[in-house]
Amino acid sequence: MMRPLPRTLDEATQAPTDGFLADVLEGLSRPAKRLPSKYFYDARGSRLFEAICETPEYYPTRAEIEILGDHAMEMAAAVGPRRIIVEYGSGESIKTRLLLDHLDATAYVPVDVSREPLLAASAAIQREYPKLKVLPLHADFTRPFALPAGALGRSLVYFPGSTIGNFEPAEATALLRNIARSPGCEGALVGIDLVKSKQVLEAAYNDRDMVTAAFNLNLLHRINSELGGEFQPGRFSHRAVYNEAAARIEMYLVSKIDQVVGVGGRSFSFRAREAILTELSHKYTLDGFSDMSSSTGLTLTQAWTDDAARFAVVHLVRRAA
Repeated sequence: MMRPLPRTLDEATQAPTDGFLADVLEGLSRPAKRLPSKYFYDARGSRLFEAICETPEYYPTRAEIEILGDHAMEMAAAVGPRRIIVEYGSGESIKTRLLLDHLDATAYVPVDVSREPLLAASAAIQREYPKLKVLPLHADFTRPFALPAGALGRSLVYFPGSTIGNFEPAEATALLRNIARSPGCEGALVGIDLVKSKQVLEAAYNDRDMVTAAFNLNLLHRINSELGGEFQPGRFSHRAVYNEAAARIEMYLVSKIDQVVGVGGRSFSFRAREAILTELSHKYTLDGFSDMSSSTGLTLTQAWTDDAARFAVVHLVRRAA
């Protein structure tokens, strides 16, 4: 018999504090303007990201699916039985199915800030795995949160899609440290994008069909619809470049003209060609990621890559205190 999901996420979980307006006002007040990438993912943004994953230039999703298809059984053996799977930034949970087919999971807790896609994906997982306890958690995984009461026990964090690369190194280190300190957590499976040529990387974030551009500009539409913003998205353009010194893609929205935009009762001036940083996507070497993880109390024990060594899924184990 299928286990029923809660009628609303808040009946069984906690909702994150709504800091969208505060984050936007703070980010646009900086000398170098920026907006947090986590706000890309409203319902439309989530659909656009799924479309990005289908573009020929965007290799990470295909590479990660290849890895899971080839090595999920090995991952399950490394993780061990009877684990609660806590997925950070679950989205549509497409890759999760490849793990759930092999892992001995007692419960699945998808965690996401985008409410509607989270609920829809959780319902789909519950239909496909009717014996699995599915406990969707509407929360910001970058902030402290408690697991639902039905998810107590030994847990594994699943953090796919190279999302950890969206954080500055100090932030990524803090996030790994939080994982290492989570009650009951014994480790994590983390997807990381690997360092490669500038040409390949920049093409992945500048697809010919401009889906990534639409995804980036959707952030302005969301500010308008949810915060009463006065952006005219047509007055901004998408730009994504690879910063080789920092080993990261930097994605921007660039003002085409001098303009003033209102948000939340405040006005923000933009010069022509002034940019808003909207996303960072750090690329790693396995040795570099191992060193960063080690400083947080986690040890990289195994790594699996696709045949072209574009992407890796790594197994981190919490060291005994």
